[in-house]
Amino acid sequence: MTAKSEAEREGLATMGLRPLTAKEFRLFQELIQKSAGIFLSEVKKALLVGRLARRLRECGVDSFTAYHERVLEDPVELATMIDCICTNETHFFREQQHWRLLEERILPAWRREAEAGVRQARVRVWSAACSTGEEPYSLAMTLLENLPGWTVEILATDLSNKVLAAAREGLYRIEKSAEIPRRLLRRYMLKGTGSQLGKMKVGDEIANVVRFTRANLSHQPIAVVGRFDLVFCRNVLIYFTAEGRERVAREMLSRLEPEGYLFLGHAETLNGPGESVRTVIPTVYCQAPAPAAPGLHGAGRAVAK
Repeated sequence: MTAKSEAEREGLATMGLRPLTAKEFRLFQELIQKSAGIFLSEVKKALLVGRLARRLRECGVDSFTAYHERVLEDPVELATMIDCICTNETHFFREQQHWRLLEERILPAWRREAEAGVRQARVRVWSAACSTGEEPYSLAMTLLENLPGWTVEILATDLSNKVLAAAREGLYRIEKSAEIPRRLLRRYMLKGTGSQLGKMKVGDEIANVVRFTRANLSHQPIAVVGRFDLVFCRNVLIYFTAEGRERVAREMLSRLEPEGYLFLGHAETLNGPGESVRTVIPTVYCQAPAPAAPGLHGAGRAVAK
């Protein structure tokens, strides 16, 4: 037994809990993959224990088997368990190359098309796995700033009810203001005073264009209606199996408007043959069989890895 596993056993014993067995880990591994699409490899045993131990105590059970039975019987507890498991690290304007692509190339092209009368002055966006809201609010600021007078609609979804509640509240530590360009910070965010000192809150202008709802990317089809000009699905497919990544990526590509764009995270790529899928820049793809406007689309082709 390693020093780490011994410490884990001692920690569980202190909490009055029995150690996680290999059989119990497999039960949770299968349940979490089936319910959320998230695959926990063997090296994630400590993570599972760390994320669930407190919840076991709150439920008044002393073993992972007993908690597994509780989860199977109670859909609300299943959702709570998934909330505990999910990793929700995120930032405003994460992955700068994506925001530069939008501001310098995609949005100016859309403005020209609207001015020429070949495009409606409206944009619909899906922020999948939106976590606590930093991504959809970053999108709202970027689109409102660069597409004045346009109709902007952003659908933000996540599996976790907990993070969706935080996202709807739109209240953040003031330290996060450093992640937001100053011109956007001044226009779209409110600085807390009094009891809210040390915090900031999203302003109504961006809050009014974002709608939050729960959606499970592991369900087929995903419970999202309509087509989108932009789909952001970043830093979530890395937790899926190869088969799951391919299925989700294909469905998201199918949800794009003819000249729409799919944005993935920096560690997520598509490769392989695919006649209708083109690489714009690494991790950004479009489903546009016709030749793209000069300077926008690359010649790469892809399907899910």
